Amino acid sequence: MFCSLVMPKLTSEMKQLIPWSMTLGRVLFAPIVIWLALTGRSGWWISACIVAEVVLDIFDGIVARRLGVATPLLRRMDSVMDTIFYLAILYIGWKVHYDVLWERRWLLAGLIAMELLRYSFDYLKFRREAAYHMYSSKAWGLLLGAAVIALLGFNISGWLLSAALVVGILCDVEGLVISWLLYESVEDVPHIARALQLRREQRQRRRSTNTFAATAK
Repeated sequence: MFCSLVMPKLTSEMKQLIPWSMTLGRVLFAPIVIWLALTGRSGWWISACIVAEVVLDIFDGIVARRLGVATPLLRRMDSVMDTIFYLAILYIGWKVHYDVLWERRWLLAGLIAMELLRYSFDYLKFRREAAYHMYSSKAWGLLLGAAVIALLGFNISGWLLSAALVVGILCDVEGLVISWLLYESVEDVPHIARALQLRREQRQRRRSTNTFAATAK
């Protein structure tokens, strides 16, 4: 009800500005969380920043779709903001909880390797990074957020952090499979089943194009 009343009153510039502000604003949490952690501030402040970042990560896409401004560039920028925040968390963990991460060094190395492999594959195949926004990635974001809050906010480590790293690796595997299946880069591919459907559609278009080209000759 609220959206239906407010949306018609927004100008096109405002519709663009709102989701872009939400997405780009997330980058501010990276230096803030680093400062809070390295200066020994209250875990509650760190937890609040992480929760705010996760909430913005969830709702910036929803708002963009509701306003009809969910462009490919905005989707890719959302993925970039995710990467920046994850790198900030990794830096904090390495500086403040080195022993905890060292115990899980093989899981962490596997996650980093899969991230690099996935980005490299996407750039080689599509000449840009993918922005699939998979359901598994959303679940991973929530699990990772909970694990990071437990570790940085309250010095609690254990199975939750290990589970988050494992799920992160599985998410990268799913993303890599989707990239392998698709002939062309597509945004918002929530799962492999959708990728298979898109693959069939893309293959049919390619066949139709080739048939038309052959007929034209």
